Amino acid sequence: MATMSSAPSDTHSKLIGYLLWIFGFLGAHRFYYGKPVTGTIWFFTLGLLGIGWLIDLFLIPAMDRDADFRYQAGPVNYSLAWVLLTFLGVFGLHRFYMGKFLTGILYLLTGGLFLIGVLYDFWTLNDQISMKHAKRGIFN
Repeated sequence: MATMSSAPSDTHSKLIGYLLWIFGFLGAHRFYYGKPVTGTIWFFTLGLLGIGWLIDLFLIPAMDRDADFRYQAGPVNYSLAWVLLTFLGVFGLHRFYMGKFLTGILYLLTGGLFLIGVLYDFWTLNDQISMKHAKRGIFN
């Protein structure tokens, strides 16, 4: 009897996770791995006063594995979208990359919709990409 295993897709990268961990006292790596609540806590407490930030050095492999199970792979690369959001989000480049040209232009002209849009994307980018992949799968 054959069983189907649900092997994870490699949607997130440990290398990008560790790169964002450098800025982890601001929660960037936690947002990347789909943990917006703790990402926000890290942002406002500077990584739980640095202690949580240091502990995360050892937790990144598990966070990466969890994200690979949770999010659906597809044509939009999560890591590239996150790098664009983290470093160039106020210009909307991550939105252009995902094919959201109108909001990309809006972000470009308004500084990421006055940073509120960037914050929204930190909370929801993984889900936005995963839903885009799911919709693509339905119509293909």
